[in-house]
Amino acid sequence: MLKLRMRTEPNVPPVAKKTLLLVEDDDDLLEILRLTFEAEGFRCWTADNGEDALTLCRRHGPDLVVLDLMLPGIDGIEVCTEIKRDRALARTPVLMLTAKSEESDVVLGLGVGADDYVTKPARPRELVARVRNILRRSTTKDPVVTDQLVSVSGIVIDPSRFEVRSDGSVIRLTPTEFKLLQTLAGSPGRVFRRGDLLDSVIGPGAVVTERNIDTHVKSLRKKLGERGALIETVRGVGYRFTDEPA
Repeated sequence: MLKLRMRTEPNVPPVAKKTLLLVEDDDDLLEILRLTFEAEGFRCWTADNGEDALTLCRRHGPDLVVLDLMLPGIDGIEVCTEIKRDRALARTPVLMLTAKSEESDVVLGLGVGADDYVTKPARPRELVARVRNILRRSTTKDPVVTDQLVSVSGIVIDPSRFEVRSDGSVIRLTPTEFKLLQTLAGSPGRVFRRGDLLDSVIGPGAVVTERNIDTHVKSLRKKLGERGALIETVRGVGYRFTDEPA
């Protein structure tokens, strides 16, 4: 059932609020999510299935989508795929909410364009922190990094076009994967601790664990194919980008 709920507080201009699309087939959880985010000053659209989620997304263009993986009909993976294929929506951040803890499911979600994930049961404060951090990353631009084109070992990273090419072929990355590759490839040979990558890619103060970086690296390596070996794991420390893979 398509659910359209918008609540505007009289003393807060609508333009000051970020709009979220919450997609969850558990009605009780969906209501909790709506109340949680509205209490934090967000405006919320809600949907309990994939078809309605896509309709609302295309009609209203939310600032971010909180998307359950397991949905009736069109599942969350397909919804995310369709959002990222749509030129008008491709840059819309997606936070994947899933009851599945298997790493393969998480990697699959990140692989089709999800920007981050939270495993149920998720604490409301953690969800709000994740959403705020993703929105901050999507709207904050570093003028020094943004204009710097990186070309190393057959990989070209063009921030001005938000594009990565390998041997001339464009590789589609999520914003998080893009910044991760940009950080690593921008300093070949340098070892980045997982904590440093969290601060650089996810943002300082984010409610995440170092395992999030491991999952994003795994997805990034898969998308880079053979060149994924250029991202080396430094045991007990973190990662580095090298032009001489083992």
